[in-house]
Amino acid sequence: MHALIQNLRYALRQLRKSPGFTFTVVLTLALGVGANAVVFSVLNALVLRPLALPNADRLVFFNRTGDTGGADAQPSNSYPDYRDLRDHNRTFSGIAAYRFQIAGVGVAGAVRQSWDIEASENYFDVLGVKPYLGRFFHPSDAHGPNSMPYVVLSYAYWQSHFGGDRSIIGRQIELNKHPMTVLGVAPEDFRGTELFFEPELWAPMLDQQELDGYDDMEQRGNHNSWVIGRLKPGVSWAAAEADMNTLAHGMAAINKDDEHLGFRLSKPGLLGDFLGRPVRAFLYGITGLSALVLLAACANLGSLFAARASDRAREFAVRLALGASRGTLVRQLLTEAVLISLIGGAAGLFAATGVVHALSVWRPSPDFPVQVSVAADARVAAVALGLALASGVFFGLVPARQVWRGNAYMIIKSGSGSGESSGRRWTLRDLLLVVQIVLCSVLLTSALVAVRGLGRSLHTSFGFQPQGVLLAKFDLNMVGRNPEQSLQFQHQAVDAIAALPGVTGVAFANTTPLSLNHSDTDVFPDGTTDVRPSNAIADATYFDVSPGYFATAQTRLLAGRDYTWQDDAKAPRVIVVNQTFARTVFKVAPGRESEAVGRYFMSGGKHRWQVVGIVEDGKYQTLTEDQQPAMFFPSANRPDTDTVLLVRSRNSTAATAQAVSKVLLGMEPSLPLLMTAWPQALGMVLFPAVAATGALGVMGGLAAMLAITGIFGMASYSVSRRLRELGLRMALGAGKRQVLGAALGRPALLLAIGSACGLVLGALASRLLAHIVYQATSQDPVVLVGVVVSMAVLALVATWLPARRALHVDPARLLREE
Repeated sequence: MHALIQNLRYALRQLRKSPGFTFTVVLTLALGVGANAVVFSVLNALVLRPLALPNADRLVFFNRTGDTGGADAQPSNSYPDYRDLRDHNRTFSGIAAYRFQIAGVGVAGAVRQSWDIEASENYFDVLGVKPYLGRFFHPSDAHGPNSMPYVVLSYAYWQSHFGGDRSIIGRQIELNKHPMTVLGVAPEDFRGTELFFEPELWAPMLDQQELDGYDDMEQRGNHNSWVIGRLKPGVSWAAAEADMNTLAHGMAAINKDDEHLGFRLSKPGLLGDFLGRPVRAFLYGITGLSALVLLAACANLGSLFAARASDRAREFAVRLALGASRGTLVRQLLTEAVLISLIGGAAGLFAATGVVHALSVWRPSPDFPVQVSVAADARVAAVALGLALASGVFFGLVPARQVWRGNAYMIIKSGSGSGESSGRRWTLRDLLLVVQIVLCSVLLTSALVAVRGLGRSLHTSFGFQPQGVLLAKFDLNMVGRNPEQSLQFQHQAVDAIAALPGVTGVAFANTTPLSLNHSDTDVFPDGTTDVRPSNAIADATYFDVSPGYFATAQTRLLAGRDYTWQDDAKAPRVIVVNQTFARTVFKVAPGRESEAVGRYFMSGGKHRWQVVGIVEDGKYQTLTEDQQPAMFFPSANRPDTDTVLLVRSRNSTAATAQAVSKVLLGMEPSLPLLMTAWPQALGMVLFPAVAATGALGVMGGLAAMLAITGIFGMASYSVSRRLRELGLRMALGAGKRQVLGAALGRPALLLAIGSACGLVLGALASRLLAHIVYQATSQDPVVLVGVVVSMAVLALVATWLPARRALHVDPARLLREE
């Protein structure tokens, strides 16, 4: 213990004597370890950590597949299909259904929007959850549609809205103006089965008609429920999947809406394969990048410790000459390595904790309460410190080889820093530096490509112009209005808001393009009587829009006419479609889409629609989608309580929101409103691009910082090894250019090779970004110039101190030492 304390004191003195070296090593470790800690925290939260439910490994998620053998798996299922699976399977102890909904919760006369889960009556039984307070609803409470006026509160909602009042059990609150009895409060750590969503309450799915104002629970064609099941003991996933597909074949033979039905089971938590596969692939990719960043950090550490060993070679030689054993010196080096590793790991973990906290409170969309419960827990801390110790200790012992094999007599006699020749052979250290520079260049290229692509995405044409438009979202079902009453309210709201100063356009729709709420349906040729999916000629996205929508959204009307308020349920069914719809359904040539005006098709059961207008193509579900057919139904023909009011105004967003809110609340004081600028509402659809750009940007920045320390380490090592040679060159009349060339020629050559290779690989890797970031392209002169300039700046920053040291060599002092 006495020797250990001595070693620690000496190690602290050595680190204090070399503040530049200490800071660089700590920063290098903090960057590498911190990046991996953040990535591992997210990976642990979304992939590695099981759901906080009893026997979570027995829970599986149902993905509905089609006739392509599972490649087109969808996460949602119809309620009748869920019911058949629940009642006729042989491999599950229970199967439950649920879906996300937004409801107006009324307490003491005030109505507030809340996100809830409408669940089947056996939901809590299948998950095996016990209430914190009161009880849950069960199958014994179900006696047909609208027979379960019950609600269960989340623990957080109970605390925030009812102050933890235990007498809340048995009291009534209103959901969409319907009285519901509070049955119980869920446990504090229970948030359902999705890792990105925190519901505020749970209501029975059987009460859909009263809660939502419509009932589609008997329609097999409406796939709007998620299905999760618990395997019986001893049943494997493969056996359960085979059982489900046997049932699916029987269901498909009976029901035409289930044609080609199949199922694929997956791990719950991220809506099965729908989000699970992309999220896992993204996280594994980012994990690989963070591992490469750590590898670059390790390469830096090797160079830094090698340079330091060269500077301390005489110290080691003198201590050996004075009687110190080689084992003593190695133990001293190990103590220094462990100490600096712990400091660097702690710094990295501290920084990672701050980043993880920011991620846990980040809300990418105002429409949907996306939240990921990420935390730097004990497992993350253990991984971070383990990586720090492994990296720091392994490379911190690089000087031990020189101590163990070095000749103290020859080092002291020669006066050399290391006793090594200044030969030009390539070493592993050179290779590691090249790899590190290649990595830095690849990440910088990819980051710049992603940033440029994201910038173009925000200012490109989506088939509508979101700039200058305010979206006011509300559901009139929350205040007890039916669809027909809602249409009257919407019409009056449009007229009132159109009269506001500065407003240049106003309309409404049931949803907007590129929102989370989009729908599609099959389209059939005119005269079709057998409307099974295999007879469809297109699958079209659709929207319900009011007159004036296209002008307000600035979607160009290319042919035909817009809607009027007379296009209601009493008038002939008319519709506006986009260019791709006209080409796909009516087989008209590009540029001649106007020929589709006046023609008919079938959709929505056996309804016949006449095309009266053609609008430009746009983006409807994702930015990277191919052009797809779209239909815009007249809202007056299909009244809906879901409302998105679009207001284009010359005023600021805040002023417009205040004026619109005053009008709407004047018409319905208890109406819950969500106001947002349209560009801001695109946050969720831009989330993959923003996440990819942010991750690449962070990794690129880390790689750049590590490249600086890596080049600095190599340059410092090169100067340290050749101080005597540089002094002799200067004594013989060499100029500054020759001295710098001799001292930094090798690092400059390695930088040039690594940068060139990295630029090429980065351009190739950037092609993959086009699938995530809309309009990302590596064939951009700004990107190429940006990478070249960035690498040049990195080189200047990294070699400044070694260059100063080389130019300030004192030949007289070196010759006196000789």
